[in-house]
Order: sequence, then C-alpha cells, then structure tokens
Amino acid sequence: MALESNIRHRVPPKFLVNIDRERCILCKRCTINCSYGALSFNGERIVADNYECVMCQRCALMCPQSAITVRVNDVQYAPHYNYNDRIRRIIFEQSGTGGVLLASTGNDLAYHHVFDDLLMDACQVTNPAIDPLREPVETKVFVGKKLSQLEFETDLRDVVLALEYPPNIEIQTPIIVGHMSIGSISYNACLSILKAAKRIGTLAGTGEGGLHKDFFQYKDNVISEVASGRFGVDNRYLKEVAALEIKIGQGAKPGHGGHLPGEKVSKMISETRMIPQGSDALSPYPHHDIYSIEDLAQLIAALKETTDYQVPVGVKIAAVHNVAPISSGIARADADFITIDGFRGGTGAAPRIIRDHAGIPIELAIAAVDQRLREEGIRQNITLFAGGSIRYSADLVKIIALGADAAQVCTPVLIAMGCTVCQSCHRGLCTWGIATQRADLVHRLDVDVSAKRITNLFKAWNEELREILGALGIDSVESLKGNRDRLRYVGSNPKIAEILGVKHAGD
Repeated sequence: MALESNIRHRVPPKFLVNIDRERCILCKRCTINCSYGALSFNGERIVADNYECVMCQRCALMCPQSAITVRVNDVQYAPHYNYNDRIRRIIFEQSGTGGVLLASTGNDLAYHHVFDDLLMDACQVTNPAIDPLREPVETKVFVGKKLSQLEFETDLRDVVLALEYPPNIEIQTPIIVGHMSIGSISYNACLSILKAAKRIGTLAGTGEGGLHKDFFQYKDNVISEVASGRFGVDNRYLKEVAALEIKIGQGAKPGHGGHLPGEKVSKMISETRMIPQGSDALSPYPHHDIYSIEDLAQLIAALKETTDYQVPVGVKIAAVHNVAPISSGIARADADFITIDGFRGGTGAAPRIIRDHAGIPIELAIAAVDQRLREEGIRQNITLFAGGSIRYSADLVKIIALGADAAQVCTPVLIAMGCTVCQSCHRGLCTWGIATQRADLVHRLDVDVSAKRITNLFKAWNEELREILGALGIDSVESLKGNRDRLRYVGSNPKIAEILGVKHAGD
C-alpha cells in the first residue's frame, strides 16, 4: 500500500465544490444525489471531496437553497505550451496506473468545426424563397436502395410498376437516433428514445448490445446492429426490426472494437447481450469473418437471405482517410445504406488516445463519399447517413447539402434527456440515470418526460429545416441532398473548400 501511494502523484483536483454554509440547511439532498462520492455528511456539516467531483452539476441543481456551486479549479501548473495541464494530467495518471485511459462522449479537443466555416446561400429577387407556412416543404426520406429507372405496365384500367422495388423505410424527418446500446445507457434511456422515435416517425439504433425483449414492440422504428462481438444477435433480433446494420467502425474509435466495462453488465444486460454478468463486453477490433469487400458482401447477402429480402441492410464505418473508395466497395457489395461516423462521434467508453486523435471530420468524409459515388454513377444505389457531431439544425442542413440523405445524432438526444456531458459515462455512475445500470440511479430518469423532450427536439429541428429550405428556395429535402451550390465557404483553407466542392463566399 505504501508503494502504491508513492507511485501516484498528488495533483490538484479539476473541479472545486463550494458550499455556502449560511444557505445550507443540512437536508443532505446533495449527498443522496451525488453518485460519485464527492459529497458526504460528517455529522456536523456537508463536506466535499473535490477529487471525486466530475462537475455533473446534479448537486447544485437539486439543492433547494442554491447553496452549492461547482467550478473549474483555477490552480494551474507553471505555464508551458507543449506540456499543458491536460498533457501533464495524462502523464501523471498513466505513470500511476500503467493503464489505458478510458473516455466517454465525443472528442473534446479544440479541433475546428468545418461546419462553422460554411454559410447558406439564401434566395433573393431572381430566385424567390418559399414560404413554408403557406407552401408545402417536404422533409420525408426513404431509406434503402433506389432503382435507377422505373418501368411500368399498363392495361385499360391501371398502370402498375413492372419492377420489384427494393425494401425502403419511410421516415418523416432526415434525422435518426444513432446507435446507443442498452448497457452503455440505461433501460429507461433506451425506452425514452424508442418512444420518441415512434412518435416522430423515425429510426433509432440498438447499438451492439442486443434488443431487450420489452423493446420489440417498437420494431418498426429499430435498426439492429450486427457488430464484431455478435452480442445479442439471434433470429428475432434480425427479423423483427425495420433495418439491419453491420458495424465495422464508429467515429469515436475507428479501427477499434466495442467496450462495455463489467461494472455496467448487470443481470438484465447479461441476458440481453448473452454474456456473463459482471464481465467486460469486449468486441474484437475486426469482424473475424470480414477481411475484404467480398467477405462483407457475403455477410450482407446472408443477412438479406435471413430476412427474406424484406429488410434493408446497411454498413456503418468510421470516417477515415480512404472512406470514399471503401464506401464505393460497400455500395457495390449490395448494401442498402451506409452510415459514416465522424471523428467527433460520441461513445460510452473508448481509449482516450483513439477518441481524440483518430479519424477525420464528417464534413470532409461525406463530401468525398458523395462525390465518389456520383462519379461512379452509383449514388442512387445507396442511402447515406452521416453522424459524428451533428450538433443542431444548422449542421443538419449543411451535412445534407454536402451529400448525406439524413443525419444520425446521439449526444444531442442525451443532452435533451438531461446529460450534462461530464464525460464519465464509462464509470456507470451517471447521476441523471442515463449512462448507468444502477437501479437507484436509473429510476431518476422519467421515461415520459425524456421521450417528450426528445420529440420536441426533433420537431424543432425539423421545423427549422423547413424554414431553411424555404429560405434556400427548395421545396424538399431530397432537392437539398448534395446541392453544394447552396453553401458558401468562409474559412481560410482553400483546400478544404476544394474537397467540399463548395465555392468561396463572393465567387
């Protein structure tokens, strides 16, 4: 024990909890609400262990006297540009533990958002705008492969389609909820998402954790994920859903497998995932039956045969430097949709080094993929989803104009439910009942309220989408797809504008 204490450096805490003693009435509500052990009652007063605080703000928001404030610790090390506080803390922690540092949510480094360098080119006199309050503006999207041409047969009474149309799913808005597994988030959080998806008329992903038996009632709004660990995959999971998606990679950890810490594998999670209770759920980095596009095509064909060719089958990959040719191969492997996940994508648990330094921005990836598929004449063969830091409706509009059919979002959905992005999901102690499996914490999340808030968020984004489409003089989201002429670049890097295929403002 002495050696262990000597190995670890004593470093300043990241956050400081301040308790106003004059306001505090010793109700102890803060100690009950803090699941990280940062607050306790010593018999006389509430005391704070600042080293345990993650700044989730639950204590401050639940205090009836507003007696608690949490702030970033102003104490810093001597200034050094190369070895800033973040780098030094990483070195201190790893030299004390010898382990890989896990991280949650999305990349928090100050990489510039390409979205913020894009403006929309609104209509004026010669190209009149459309008033979405008085004229129809369509936001529906059909998910699945499209025919390159239509052929009809006619008789004296009717006109019928002569070709069999591939399976497609109609969604009412070009926004879907990305994959968040039961395990990474709670039962109540999953249920809230599925209830909202049904009300909105869109889709939600299962993540790689299987589908709890209670959730099959929402099967028309579910995309089942088939990941390298094959957790929870059985016949019902494949057939009684709206779509299937083969997960090759995700933006938060490209080239990496999934990781659910054993602390979050409860009895319910073990039954759903079909793994031992309390064991880490580690999915392999690659699929051990996929080492080429031909191998991927075989799995796509097998899943289509399993579902009697009635369910669209897609593939999810992380945004990496060769994402365009990979996507071309996936489209030619007979996938019905592709999901591209950018390097800012969220996660329940990932090595920090991977989350923060691997992958490329979704804006550049989608533009490259859309352009490649158009050049090869196969863009109509595939539906293209984009994820990884679609933060609000402006990002949604811009990613569609860059080439996506629809956006997938996760972190905004969690924030709508109450997440404060404290980046501690992997610990399973979420004070808001979202990223936890502890029964006492899960019950803090009201399913009906959370479902309503997610519904409100998507409805607001959809209304703002209609407003923007009207201002751009476009009457359907389909006409915005890949319409880069409605964007202008205002950044300082002409190479980025070239990759995006977007004119600079003023050109």
